[in-house]
Amino acid sequence: QRILRLAEMCRRLEKEEEKVLPFYPSSLAEWEQQKVQRVLEEIPNEPLAQAIRDYVGLERFWQRFNKAKLEEKALERAREALAIRNQDLRRLLQQYLAGAATNQKVPKDPHPI
Repeated sequence: QRILRLAEMCRRLEKEEEKVLPFYPSSLAEWEQQKVQRVLEEIPNEPLAQAIRDYVGLERFWQRFNKAKLEEKALERAREALAIRNQDLRRLLQQYLAGAATNQKVPKDPHPI
């Protein structure tokens, strides 16, 4: 109940894009969506199905949670890729600076003797 209340309070803080677009577009065909809707509207007989029905309201919470986790993993991978790129660039810079330092040590007169 607490999570549902917090979700409703946070709904006001959503961006307009989040309010309009669903997080996951359904990959089901129209007739499959209708079948799912009919099944959800039926009153379940089994105790487990009744318990699961109580948590249907948390579906949006889990969608958001999973989306946040996926974004977190994507950002971690992007950070790792940037760290590797940074290392490569630092190595190239060190090579460049080492080459520039050796060029300064070389005498300007090609035939000093």
